[in-house]
Amino acid sequence: MNETIQWLVDSPEPWTRYRTQLDLLDRAPDSAKWDAARREMIAHPWVRGLVASAASWGERPLKRHNDASHPLYAISTLADFGLRADDPGMDEIIEKVLAHQSPEGAIQSVINIPKAFGGDDTDRWTWIICDAPTLLYSLLSFGLGDDARIQRAVNHLAGLVDANGWRCVCAPELGKFRGPGKKSDACPIANVYALKALSLIPEQRDSSAARAGAEMLLSHWADESHPKPYLFGAGSDFRKLKYPFVYYDILHVADVLSRFPFVHADPRFRAMVSAITAQTGADGRYTATSMYQSWKGWSFADKKNPSPWLTLLVLRILRRVGR
Repeated sequence: MNETIQWLVDSPEPWTRYRTQLDLLDRAPDSAKWDAARREMIAHPWVRGLVASAASWGERPLKRHNDASHPLYAISTLADFGLRADDPGMDEIIEKVLAHQSPEGAIQSVINIPKAFGGDDTDRWTWIICDAPTLLYSLLSFGLGDDARIQRAVNHLAGLVDANGWRCVCAPELGKFRGPGKKSDACPIANVYALKALSLIPEQRDSSAARAGAEMLLSHWADESHPKPYLFGAGSDFRKLKYPFVYYDILHVADVLSRFPFVHADPRFRAMVSAITAQTGADGRYTATSMYQSWKGWSFADKKNPSPWLTLLVLRILRRVGR
Protein backbone atom coordinates (compact mmCIF):
# COMPACT_ATOMS: atom_id res chain seq x y z
CA MET A 1 0.00 0.00 0.00
CA ASN A 2 1.51 3.35 -0.96
CA GLU A 3 2.01 6.14 1.58
CA THR A 4 -0.87 8.31 0.39
CA ILE A 5 -3.43 5.51 0.58
CA GLN A 6 -2.07 4.51 3.98
CA TRP A 7 -2.62 8.13 5.06
CA LEU A 8 -6.26 7.80 3.97
CA VAL A 9 -6.66 4.46 5.75
CA ASP A 10 -5.34 6.09 8.92
CA SER A 11 -7.43 9.25 8.51
CA PRO A 12 -9.44 10.50 11.51
CA GLU A 13 -12.35 10.97 9.07
CA PRO A 14 -14.47 7.80 9.07
CA TRP A 15 -16.19 8.83 5.82
CA THR A 16 -12.77 8.97 4.18
CA ARG A 17 -11.70 5.63 5.66
CA TYR A 18 -14.97 4.02 4.59
CA ARG A 19 -14.83 5.27 0.98
CA THR A 20 -11.12 4.36 0.79
CA GLN A 21 -11.95 0.78 1.76
CA LEU A 22 -14.79 0.74 -0.76
CA ASP A 23 -13.41 2.72 -3.72
CA LEU A 24 -9.65 2.23 -3.60
CA LEU A 25 -9.13 -1.09 -1.79
CA ASP A 26 -12.25 -2.99 -2.95
CA ARG A 27 -12.98 -4.22 0.54
CA ALA A 28 -16.14 -6.35 0.73
CA PRO A 29 -19.00 -5.38 3.07
CA ASP A 30 -18.10 -8.26 5.37
CA SER A 31 -14.59 -6.87 5.89
CA ALA A 32 -13.97 -5.90 9.51
CA LYS A 33 -12.23 -2.65 8.52
CA TRP A 34 -15.02 -1.76 6.08
CA ASP A 35 -17.69 -2.40 8.69
CA ALA A 36 -15.87 -0.56 11.46
CA ALA A 37 -15.35 2.55 9.35
CA ARG A 38 -18.97 2.53 8.24
CA ARG A 39 -20.33 2.19 11.78
CA GLU A 40 -18.08 5.00 13.00
CA MET A 41 -19.13 7.20 10.07
CA ILE A 42 -22.85 6.71 10.75
CA ALA A 43 -22.39 7.54 14.45
CA HIS A 44 -20.05 10.50 13.94
CA PRO A 45 -21.51 13.76 15.33
CA TRP A 46 -20.74 15.67 12.13
CA VAL A 47 -22.58 13.10 10.04
CA ARG A 48 -25.46 13.14 12.53
CA GLY A 49 -25.46 16.92 12.03
CA LEU A 50 -25.80 16.45 8.28
CA VAL A 51 -28.68 14.04 8.86
CA ALA A 52 -30.39 16.64 11.06
CA SER A 53 -29.87 19.33 8.44
CA ALA A 54 -31.17 17.06 5.68
CA ALA A 55 -34.23 16.27 7.79
CA SER A 56 -35.27 19.93 7.53
CA TRP A 57 -35.94 19.33 3.83
CA GLY A 58 -38.90 21.36 2.59
CA GLU A 59 -38.75 23.94 5.36
CA ARG A 60 -36.52 26.38 3.49
CA PRO A 61 -36.88 27.46 -0.14
CA LEU A 62 -34.08 27.09 -2.62
CA LYS A 63 -33.35 30.56 -4.02
CA ARG A 64 -29.98 29.96 -5.66
CA HIS A 65 -28.37 26.70 -6.66
CA ASN A 66 -24.91 27.48 -5.29
CA ASP A 67 -26.16 27.88 -1.72
CA ALA A 68 -23.97 25.22 -0.12
CA SER A 69 -25.74 25.62 3.23
CA HIS A 70 -29.08 24.44 1.84
CA PRO A 71 -30.37 21.03 3.04
CA LEU A 72 -30.19 19.85 -0.59
CA TYR A 73 -26.42 19.61 -0.26
CA ALA A 74 -26.55 17.94 3.15
CA ILE A 75 -28.60 15.25 1.39
CA SER A 76 -26.20 14.92 -1.55
CA THR A 77 -23.15 14.85 0.72
CA LEU A 78 -24.67 12.02 2.75
CA ALA A 79 -25.10 10.23 -0.58
CA ASP A 80 -21.46 10.91 -1.48
CA PHE A 81 -20.32 9.53 1.87
CA GLY A 82 -22.29 6.34 1.30
CA LEU A 83 -25.23 6.41 3.68
CA ARG A 84 -28.09 4.07 2.87
CA ALA A 85 -31.86 4.13 3.21
CA ASP A 86 -31.81 1.90 6.30
CA ASP A 87 -29.30 3.98 8.24
CA PRO A 88 -30.59 5.86 11.32
CA GLY A 89 -32.61 8.94 10.41
CA MET A 90 -32.56 8.35 6.68
CA ASP A 91 -36.13 7.07 6.45
CA GLU A 92 -37.50 10.44 7.56
CA ILE A 93 -35.42 12.29 4.97
CA ILE A 94 -36.37 9.94 2.15
CA GLU A 95 -40.05 10.11 3.06
CA LYS A 96 -39.95 13.92 2.92
CA VAL A 97 -38.16 13.98 -0.43
CA LEU A 98 -40.44 11.41 -2.06
CA ALA A 99 -43.58 13.14 -0.79
CA HIS A 100 -43.36 15.58 -3.69
CA GLN A 101 -43.03 14.22 -7.21
CA SER A 102 -44.29 16.11 -10.24
CA PRO A 103 -46.79 14.60 -12.69
CA GLU A 104 -43.92 14.47 -15.21
CA GLY A 105 -41.78 12.40 -12.82
CA ALA A 106 -39.23 14.89 -11.47
CA ILE A 107 -38.64 15.07 -7.71
CA GLN A 108 -39.69 18.51 -6.50
CA SER A 109 -38.14 21.10 -4.18
CA VAL A 110 -39.48 24.22 -2.49
CA ILE A 111 -38.21 26.86 -4.89
CA ASN A 112 -38.47 30.64 -4.76
CA ILE A 113 -37.49 32.43 -7.94
CA PRO A 114 -36.89 36.13 -7.20
CA LYS A 115 -38.57 38.71 -9.41
CA ALA A 116 -35.12 39.89 -10.50
CA PHE A 117 -34.64 36.51 -12.21
CA GLY A 118 -38.06 36.28 -13.79
CA GLY A 119 -39.95 34.74 -10.89
CA ASP A 120 -42.60 36.00 -8.50
CA ASP A 121 -40.88 35.65 -5.09
CA THR A 122 -43.28 32.84 -4.15
CA ASP A 123 -42.34 29.61 -2.39
CA ARG A 124 -43.71 26.61 -4.29
CA TRP A 125 -43.12 22.91 -4.74
CA THR A 126 -41.79 22.56 -8.27
CA TRP A 127 -38.66 21.51 -10.14
CA ILE A 128 -35.84 22.89 -12.27
CA ILE A 129 -33.18 20.86 -14.08
CA CYS A 130 -30.57 22.11 -11.59
CA ASP A 131 -32.18 20.63 -8.48
CA ALA A 132 -34.26 17.57 -9.43
CA PRO A 133 -31.27 15.48 -10.68
CA THR A 134 -29.37 16.04 -7.43
CA LEU A 135 -32.28 14.61 -5.47
CA LEU A 136 -32.53 11.72 -7.91
CA TYR A 137 -28.78 11.01 -7.59
CA SER A 138 -29.13 10.98 -3.80
CA LEU A 139 -32.13 8.64 -3.77
CA LEU A 140 -30.37 6.26 -6.14
CA SER A 141 -27.26 6.37 -3.94
CA PHE A 142 -29.35 5.54 -0.91
CA GLY A 143 -30.36 2.30 -2.65
CA LEU A 144 -33.85 3.11 -3.97
CA GLY A 145 -33.25 2.23 -7.61
CA ASP A 146 -36.00 -0.41 -7.64
CA ASP A 147 -38.67 2.01 -6.44
CA ALA A 148 -41.20 2.71 -9.23
CA ARG A 149 -41.16 6.43 -8.39
CA ILE A 150 -37.41 6.56 -8.86
CA GLN A 151 -37.60 4.67 -12.14
CA ARG A 152 -40.16 7.19 -13.38
CA ALA A 153 -37.85 10.04 -12.40
CA VAL A 154 -34.94 8.39 -14.24
CA ASN A 155 -37.00 8.00 -17.42
CA HIS A 156 -38.15 11.61 -17.18
CA LEU A 157 -34.59 12.92 -16.76
CA ALA A 158 -33.19 10.85 -19.63
CA GLY A 159 -36.07 12.03 -21.82
CA LEU A 160 -35.24 15.70 -21.26
CA VAL A 161 -31.92 15.54 -23.13
CA ASP A 162 -31.47 17.34 -26.46
CA ALA A 163 -28.92 16.70 -29.19
CA ASN A 164 -26.45 19.06 -27.47
CA GLY A 165 -27.13 17.80 -23.94
CA TRP A 166 -29.47 19.04 -21.25
CA ARG A 167 -30.74 22.56 -21.65
CA CYS A 168 -32.26 24.81 -18.98
CA VAL A 169 -35.71 23.29 -18.53
CA CYS A 170 -38.22 23.41 -15.71
CA ALA A 171 -41.71 22.42 -14.67
CA PRO A 172 -44.58 23.51 -16.94
CA GLU A 173 -46.07 25.68 -14.20
CA LEU A 174 -42.97 27.90 -14.27
CA GLY A 175 -43.86 29.00 -17.78
CA LYS A 176 -41.06 30.45 -19.87
CA PHE A 177 -38.60 30.81 -16.99
CA ARG A 178 -35.02 29.80 -17.67
CA GLY A 179 -31.53 30.84 -16.66
CA PRO A 180 -29.53 33.67 -18.26
CA GLY A 181 -28.68 32.07 -21.59
CA LYS A 182 -29.91 31.20 -25.04
CA LYS A 183 -32.80 28.78 -25.12
CA SER A 184 -30.91 26.52 -27.54
CA ASP A 185 -27.76 26.36 -25.40
CA ALA A 186 -27.05 23.40 -23.17
CA CYS A 187 -26.50 24.32 -19.52
CA PRO A 188 -23.16 23.08 -18.12
CA ILE A 189 -24.30 22.50 -14.54
CA ALA A 190 -27.51 20.80 -15.66
CA ASN A 191 -25.39 18.31 -17.60
CA VAL A 192 -23.21 17.63 -14.55
CA TYR A 193 -26.22 16.99 -12.33
CA ALA A 194 -28.05 14.87 -14.90
CA LEU A 195 -25.01 12.73 -15.73
CA LYS A 196 -24.28 12.13 -12.06
CA ALA A 197 -27.76 10.71 -11.54
CA LEU A 198 -27.70 8.59 -14.70
CA SER A 199 -24.24 7.21 -13.83
CA LEU A 200 -25.94 5.10 -11.17
CA ILE A 201 -28.11 3.33 -13.76
CA PRO A 202 -26.00 0.67 -15.53
CA GLU A 203 -27.98 0.77 -18.78
CA GLN A 204 -27.54 4.55 -18.97
CA ARG A 205 -23.73 4.56 -18.75
CA ASP A 206 -23.31 4.23 -22.51
CA SER A 207 -26.64 5.70 -23.59
CA SER A 208 -27.10 8.39 -26.22
CA ALA A 209 -28.22 10.75 -23.42
CA ALA A 210 -25.00 10.16 -21.46
CA ARG A 211 -22.87 10.63 -24.57
CA ALA A 212 -24.61 13.90 -25.44
CA GLY A 213 -24.13 15.24 -21.93
CA ALA A 214 -20.49 14.19 -21.73
CA GLU A 215 -19.74 15.74 -25.11
CA MET A 216 -21.28 19.00 -23.97
CA LEU A 217 -19.00 19.15 -20.91
CA LEU A 218 -15.86 18.08 -22.77
CA SER A 219 -16.48 20.58 -25.56
CA HIS A 220 -17.06 23.39 -23.10
CA TRP A 221 -13.80 22.58 -21.30
CA ALA A 222 -11.78 22.40 -24.50
CA ASP A 223 -13.21 25.47 -26.27
CA GLU A 224 -10.42 28.04 -26.26
CA SER A 225 -12.85 30.84 -27.07
CA HIS A 226 -13.97 30.48 -23.43
CA PRO A 227 -17.73 30.64 -23.88
CA LYS A 228 -19.92 31.03 -20.79
CA PRO A 229 -23.29 29.43 -21.50
CA TYR A 230 -25.64 30.41 -18.68
CA LEU A 231 -22.63 32.30 -17.22
CA PHE A 232 -20.68 29.08 -16.52
CA GLY A 233 -17.03 29.33 -17.50
CA ALA A 234 -14.05 27.00 -17.38
CA GLY A 235 -11.35 29.45 -16.35
CA SER A 236 -9.24 29.90 -13.23
CA ASP A 237 -12.11 29.74 -10.73
CA PHE A 238 -13.43 26.57 -12.37
CA ARG A 239 -10.02 24.90 -11.85
CA LYS A 240 -9.96 25.39 -8.08
CA LEU A 241 -10.39 22.26 -5.96
CA LYS A 242 -13.63 22.49 -4.01
CA TYR A 243 -16.11 20.32 -2.14
CA PRO A 244 -19.02 19.67 -1.47
CA PHE A 245 -20.11 18.99 -5.01
CA VAL A 246 -22.49 21.91 -5.26
CA TYR A 247 -21.73 23.77 -8.46
CA TYR A 248 -19.65 23.86 -11.63
CA ASP A 249 -15.99 23.23 -10.86
CA ILE A 250 -13.28 20.95 -12.17
CA LEU A 251 -13.33 18.28 -9.47
CA HIS A 252 -17.11 17.94 -9.67
CA VAL A 253 -17.08 17.71 -13.47
CA ALA A 254 -14.14 15.28 -13.61
CA ASP A 255 -15.65 13.05 -10.93
CA VAL A 256 -18.89 12.81 -12.89
CA LEU A 257 -17.22 12.22 -16.25
CA SER A 258 -14.96 9.55 -14.76
CA ARG A 259 -18.06 7.46 -14.06
CA PHE A 260 -18.47 6.86 -17.82
CA PRO A 261 -15.86 4.50 -19.32
CA PHE A 262 -16.34 5.84 -22.85
CA VAL A 263 -14.83 9.15 -21.66
CA HIS A 264 -11.63 7.77 -20.15
CA ALA A 265 -9.46 7.82 -23.28
CA ASP A 266 -10.72 11.18 -24.52
CA PRO A 267 -7.77 13.62 -24.64
CA ARG A 268 -9.98 16.46 -23.41
CA PHE A 269 -10.89 14.50 -20.30
CA ARG A 270 -7.27 13.51 -19.74
CA ALA A 271 -6.29 17.18 -19.95
CA MET A 272 -8.90 17.97 -17.32
CA VAL A 273 -7.51 15.27 -15.04
CA SER A 274 -3.98 16.58 -15.60
CA ALA A 275 -5.14 20.05 -14.53
CA ILE A 276 -6.25 18.47 -11.27
CA THR A 277 -3.16 16.34 -10.63
CA ALA A 278 -0.94 19.36 -11.31
CA GLN A 279 -2.28 20.71 -8.01
CA THR A 280 -0.92 17.88 -5.87
CA GLY A 281 1.48 18.55 -3.06
CA ALA A 282 4.92 16.99 -2.88
CA ASP A 283 3.48 14.30 -0.62
CA GLY A 284 0.79 13.29 -3.13
CA ARG A 285 -1.96 14.92 -1.11
CA TYR A 286 -4.47 17.57 -2.18
CA THR A 287 -5.53 20.78 -0.48
CA ALA A 288 -8.65 22.83 -1.19
CA THR A 289 -8.03 25.96 -3.23
CA SER A 290 -11.57 27.20 -2.75
CA MET A 291 -14.15 26.57 -0.04
CA TYR A 292 -17.72 27.15 1.07
CA GLN A 293 -17.79 29.10 4.34
CA SER A 294 -20.82 27.17 5.56
CA TRP A 295 -18.65 24.02 5.62
CA LYS A 296 -15.76 25.55 7.52
CA GLY A 297 -14.20 23.02 9.89
CA TRP A 298 -14.31 20.09 7.47
CA SER A 299 -10.94 19.16 5.98
CA PHE A 300 -12.16 19.85 2.45
CA ALA A 301 -12.95 23.44 3.47
CA ASP A 302 -9.42 24.11 4.73
CA LYS A 303 -7.12 25.90 2.29
CA LYS A 304 -4.04 25.55 4.49
CA ASN A 305 -3.77 21.81 5.07
CA PRO A 306 -4.12 18.70 2.87
CA SER A 307 -7.56 17.15 2.93
CA PRO A 308 -7.95 13.37 3.18
CA TRP A 309 -11.39 13.57 1.55
CA LEU A 310 -10.24 15.69 -1.40
CA THR A 311 -7.25 13.40 -1.84
CA LEU A 312 -9.53 10.38 -1.91
CA LEU A 313 -11.74 12.00 -4.56
CA VAL A 314 -8.77 12.64 -6.85
CA LEU A 315 -7.30 9.16 -6.35
CA ARG A 316 -10.70 7.65 -7.09
CA ILE A 317 -10.84 9.47 -10.43
CA LEU A 318 -7.35 8.21 -11.27
CA ARG A 319 -8.27 4.66 -10.33
CA ARG A 320 -11.38 4.74 -12.49
CA VAL A 321 -9.31 5.70 -15.52
CA GLY A 322 -6.57 3.17 -14.84
CA ARG A 323 -3.98 5.54 -13.45
